[in-house]
Amino acid sequence: MKKKLISLLTSMAMIAILLTGCGSTPDTAADSDAAAKPQSEETPKAGQPDDKADTKSAQEGSSDVHNDLDYDAANKTYAFVFKATGNPNGEKQMEGFKKVIEAYGGNVILKSPEAATVEGQITIVNELIQQKVDCIAITGNDVDALQPILTQAMDAGIKVLSTDGQVNPDSRMIHVNQADSKLVGQTLAKGVADMIGGSGEIAVLSATSQSANQNTWIGYMQDELDANFKDVKCVEVAYGDDEFQKSVDQTQALITNYPDLKAIVAPTTVGIAAAAKVVSDEGLTGKISVTGLGLPSEMAEYIESGVCPYMYLWNPDYVGALTAYTSMALVDGKITGAVGDSFEGYLGDDKKTFKVTEALDGGTEVLLGEPFEFNSDNIAEWKNVF
Repeated sequence: MKKKLISLLTSMAMIAILLTGCGSTPDTAADSDAAAKPQSEETPKAGQPDDKADTKSAQEGSSDVHNDLDYDAANKTYAFVFKATGNPNGEKQMEGFKKVIEAYGGNVILKSPEAATVEGQITIVNELIQQKVDCIAITGNDVDALQPILTQAMDAGIKVLSTDGQVNPDSRMIHVNQADSKLVGQTLAKGVADMIGGSGEIAVLSATSQSANQNTWIGYMQDELDANFKDVKCVEVAYGDDEFQKSVDQTQALITNYPDLKAIVAPTTVGIAAAAKVVSDEGLTGKISVTGLGLPSEMAEYIESGVCPYMYLWNPDYVGALTAYTSMALVDGKITGAVGDSFEGYLGDDKKTFKVTEALDGGTEVLLGEPFEFNSDNIAEWKNVF
């Protein structure tokens, strides 16, 4: 059933992080896996910028980037550290980041550990400090565990921001958020409740138990279910660590352990694709539905087949572009990350002014826009965009 775009709601205080069930609290300790060897891409200048959003429609991908704004990235180096390699959403974000920075003459370093571990990101950030980069944007694998190394970076004069997955306010100058976290959680709750007719068992397939944005969205989703959809029961939050095969295994376990399961909500692009594949391959279309946050290019076949009636996301290219503009604004001294600061940037062909606001965790953030619904009526339009 086709939904309408949801208006932004007023932000509330950040919820406690979850553990196993939808209402529990997860362990925020750093992942104990050994750090994997990081992969990177380093490039010098190039290009021209592109990007402002009609947040109303997740929106058209960018063509050539506009470079007519007052930023000077020449002879400066900007780094983007994502959670792990092999994540299509992360790859799109880094592409958007790179295009904008290079358009203004800057040097770009793109790095990710092979697995979504804190140790891997610490190793990368330490390398970037030694390279004396001007700015580090990081999608954190843990809220708190990166604080010592990121503080060290800031003490060395490097501008530090988080994007997508936030780190705590003491570890950053500002956070780039895709959408209001409460709104994302409420959107997921309302969507899955409607999908299963307002009652029944659902499960969540998340990324890692330390992922701050995932935990926040799931928490707000549970709050919305508790308040307005009391007949919808979340039986488990499973973690696929944003690895496709592990997410497949976790999906199969959920199906086996909960024979009355009606839907799986995966607020991660890796998880939703894995869950949809399992449901499709096991012939469970129509019995178990899948929804969450997904890339149209990866989910089109499942939306068209009915495995995933609808899902949500924002344009990851725009997340990367906004991260680039925020990075340049910090380095150029246009903003400090304080509430009320503002700067300009493009999303698509539209120029937009972004304003720094207070974040749920007590720090500050800049918001991209609203989540957008992809369904059978519009997926053909979007599946070749991103």
